[in-house]
Order: sequence, then structure tokens, then C-alpha cells
Amino acid sequence: MSDLPLLLPRPREMTLAGGTWSLPEKRLIVLEGGEAQALLHAARRLQDALRGLDLSWEIVAGNAVPGAQAGITLNVVPQGTRHPQGYELTVTPAGVYIVASEPAGAFYGSLTLIQLIDQVGRDLPLCRISDWPDFAVRGVMLDVARDRVPQMQELFALVDMLVSWKVNQFQLYMEHTFAYRNHPEVWAEASPFTGEEILALDAYCRERFVELTPNQNSFGHMHRWLKFERYQALAETHDWFDTGWGTLRMKGPFSITPVDPGSLDLLRSMYDELLPHFSSRQFNVGCDETIDLGQGRSKDACASRGKGRVYLDFLMQIYREVKARGHTMQFWGDIIVKYPELVPELPRDTVALEWGYEAEHPFDANGATFAASGVPFYVCPGTSSWNTLVGRTDNTIGNLRNAAENGLKHGAVGFLNTDWGDRGHWQQPWASYLGFAYGAAVSWAYEANRDIDIGRATSVYAFRDRTGNAGRVAYDLGNVYKAAGATPHNSSVLFWILQMTPDELKGSARLADLPAITLDQASAAIDAAMAPLDGARIERPDADLLHREMQHAAALLRHATRRGQLVFDGGGDADALKRELAAEARALVAEQRALWLARSRPGGLEDSLARLAFAQEVL
Repeated sequence: MSDLPLLLPRPREMTLAGGTWSLPEKRLIVLEGGEAQALLHAARRLQDALRGLDLSWEIVAGNAVPGAQAGITLNVVPQGTRHPQGYELTVTPAGVYIVASEPAGAFYGSLTLIQLIDQVGRDLPLCRISDWPDFAVRGVMLDVARDRVPQMQELFALVDMLVSWKVNQFQLYMEHTFAYRNHPEVWAEASPFTGEEILALDAYCRERFVELTPNQNSFGHMHRWLKFERYQALAETHDWFDTGWGTLRMKGPFSITPVDPGSLDLLRSMYDELLPHFSSRQFNVGCDETIDLGQGRSKDACASRGKGRVYLDFLMQIYREVKARGHTMQFWGDIIVKYPELVPELPRDTVALEWGYEAEHPFDANGATFAASGVPFYVCPGTSSWNTLVGRTDNTIGNLRNAAENGLKHGAVGFLNTDWGDRGHWQQPWASYLGFAYGAAVSWAYEANRDIDIGRATSVYAFRDRTGNAGRVAYDLGNVYKAAGATPHNSSVLFWILQMTPDELKGSARLADLPAITLDQASAAIDAAMAPLDGARIERPDADLLHREMQHAAALLRHATRRGQLVFDGGGDADALKRELAAEARALVAEQRALWLARSRPGGLEDSLARLAFAQEVL
């Protein structure tokens, strides 16, 4: 593979025949096999790639084109490849031929050809590529419920980037960010997606062989609804409850209660509004982290029937509502997998979503549980961008690799790469690119891509920087978390330093012993990671914005190291340092605001900034 052009994802089989074929000035892109309309988008993408080489090739359809005029032929032949999404791509001295069983396969072949053109220019190597995916579903889920709601042009651009890596499912995680006409108070301050916007995004995805799957949490994580008077009676509790996450306690509301018929009435109302905007027949209903279940209104039911049974019974009620609307229910599997004796009771026409975000997450054991029951399931790792500002590169790679390997081992039907926005969604979109890229690679062909140079691939195909520097910055900045000493679960130390008061930091079991020398090492690691940025040559329309976003992320990290030194060391002129850090924090908040509004909607901004502004007020 080291001698082959850099492709993302790497195809599973590529054989060089020796020699090249130089793309001529005038040829045709020919669509054969009776699927011309379905292939038009692929052909237009090829056309755009050729225009980058100052070549203008016309698109035509049919089998009557003289062979000497054809330059690139896309041919759909039923049962013509080993996998429905597979393709055979051959570069010969007479032209390029892509054969597939279905239009999607021809599209994926065209994406590989576009990358090949991007890497080598007009002189294509004579070669044969046989390629098909490990996972039929290769998805990305984007959190749009934790304050940051992207502008539509950003979503379109993200879809196009993911599509270029053969991702074929996209989900927007929602709690309160769809404009439900029957529930306007819930989204009034959130800059939500309108029905028209979802219809447009669905059409955009569908043309690119991407399934836009609706995603609406329906059990836990309902606090954005339950805080309003109209819905308060449906909360499991409004009191304090134990989370099960160590000693952490939370104040309700959080989950809707399964023992009130009004809870299901609310869900029916939501589903009837949301689902018609999607062409997908799948629906992710969430139902994760019902951490307050049994600590409020369902306490007696859980005591008599068992918490697992109460959970499953309500999940089954949701299942019947989803099925009645002609959809297949997806749901997060973190609760039911705690009750393995109940897993076999799940309907076989559901899809369990087995999620976990640490490199050592038990995808093996949990995958075995779902596989043994015959319940279809996805493996759902993540980009590790959230609770960090810049990601956790080594953990990201380990987590995604673990999911792909064990998903294949246990027959997972899909791979859903998740990108969350916990605690204000502070990270900029670029912080997720490396995770998106590696997840796309290992979910397409695990063995061919597990050792891909993902830093360089991200630089070339996400940042459009052929020097490799932008990808190297993202890779190394994402590993700063290891230089900061402690490595708390699903987060980084420097992030928490910006989220907690000095007293909370000193009282944290995870951070109390953090030495100042470790923060010095983190500061040096930040500087070293950022050093290549000036040498990057980002060829994207938003290159200046990307450069600014990366500089800002590094500035936030440096601020965290200095703040941590003040809290844990306190040496020198502490009062002067407090004033300096407070002024620095004000400037960082202003820059965070400006960068947010460059890509995201204003709804949620003040809630997010309140967490960051907090840092400047408590020193």
C-alpha cells in the first residue's frame, strides 16, 4: 500500500499494471446500463474533477456511443460485482471503466477515481481496483442538541465531505432543535431546523446515496422539554437523583416517566410531525442514559417489576408507535445490555445501537450479547472531540478500530460514528475531521485501512492541504490531552479546568493532584503541535477561518494550562495573574462568539458562552 496513491478510504484490492493513461482533451463520460438518471450526480462530480485539470468532458447515456469517444464509462450490471455496493474500476490504455451491480456502487467507484485524479493529475496509472464495504451502513451522527446548530451551508459541506469517503447514513441528534409546530415553546430560543430545511437536506443526501435518518431522543435527555410547565407533569422526577456515575448527583427533570400515559401521547405528537420530513424508513428514538428511572414516579413499578422490565416495557410501547408509522426502530443499547436476560425479548426488526467512546470499550462482549439474541445492531464509537476542545487522537483511533474489529467479528449490520457536543459544544467542527476520516476508512475496509496514515489523509482530504501540515496539527493537538497528566473518562483535563471553579478543581478526585509541572509539559506540547500550521497550504474557501479556529483552540488550551497552574500552584504574583487571565478570558469569549456565528446559528450561543464566561468570573 505504501507505493500506491493516497486514497481515503483505501480500496481493499488495487493492482498496478505498469504504465499510465493520459487523460485526453476531448472524451465523453458515458452512463450505461439503464440507470442514467441515478448515475448523473456521480458523472457531474467526475466532470468537476476534470475541470480542475482544464478538461471539459460531456456526459452522455446509452450503449450506442462509439468506443473511441468514451473516456470514462460507468456501467451498472445487475449482479456484476461481489457486493451490492461494490465496484470494479479499471484504467486501461483505452479509457476508464467502472462496473457495479447498483448505482451506489458506481458512485463509490467514481469517488475513488476522483481521488485518483486529485492525487496524480492527468496521467492515471494503469490499474485494477476491486472494492466493496465491510459494513453495509457507514454512518455519522452529529449532535445538534447541545447548543450548536449548524448553518445549512455547513451541513451541506459536511455531507459532501463525508460522502467523498463513502459514508452512506447521516443522523442529526435532536432533543429540542426541530421546529415542532405543536410545541413552539421548546425550541423558541434554539434556532431549530425547520421542516423545509430537513426536506432540503434529505433530498441533498438522497442524491448522494446517503440516508438521512431521523433521530429524536424519546425517554432520557428530555430535560429541554420537561423544564416547561406544559410538560412538567411528565417528568420522572424534579428532585435530586443518583446518576450511577460515581458520586455524581443531578437535579431533575431529566427523563420522561414511563408510568404516565401522557408520555406516550407526547411522543406520538412529536413523531407525527417529525417523520414525514424524511424519506428514510428508519428512526433512531434514542432512549439512552435513563439514569433517573426508578428514582421518582416509577419507583414502585421498578421495585415490583424490576428496572430493566419497566424500561423494556416502555421501549416496546415506543416500538409499536414507530412500527405503526412504517419505520424500523433504532435505539441506543446501553440500558438493555445491562439486562442480558431481557435482550432476547427485543423484536428482531429493531436495530440496537451499541455505543461507547473509550478505546477499551467492551464492543466485543456487548456485540456478542446482541449477536447471540439475533437482534441486528450497529457499533457506535465516536470522534472523541467533545469535552476536549481538540479531540483525543490516540483514543479516537483506538475506539474506532475497536468498534470496527468487533463489529465485524459479531456481525454488526452498521457502523455509526458519533460526534457529540456535551457541555456547550465548545469544539470547532475541524476537531472532528480526523475521527470522521478514520471512521469512514475502517468502516469501509477495516484491514486495508487500520494502519492508514490518518494524519496525512485528513490533511489531504479534509483540510485540502497537500503539505500534510494541517492534518499533523490536528493529530498532534488532539494528543495534548495525554501531556496534561490525568486522563479522565471521556474528556480531557484542560477542558475541565475551564469548566470548574477553583474549589471544584481542588476537590475533584481526578484533578486534585495535578502538578504544575505537568501543565508546563502540556503547554510545551501545545506549542509543538501548532508549529507546522504556518507551513500549511489549505486549499479550501474557508482556509482563513480554519486557520483562525485552530489558533483559537490552541489559545483556549494555553489559557487552561495557565489557569490550572494558578489553581494548583498559586506561586508568584497570584493577583496579577488573576487579572491577566480574566482579561485573556474575556478576549477568548469574544473570539468564541465570532467563530461560532461564522458556522452556526445564534440559538444556544449564550448558553454555551455562559460556561466559558464562567471561567473569567471565578478566579
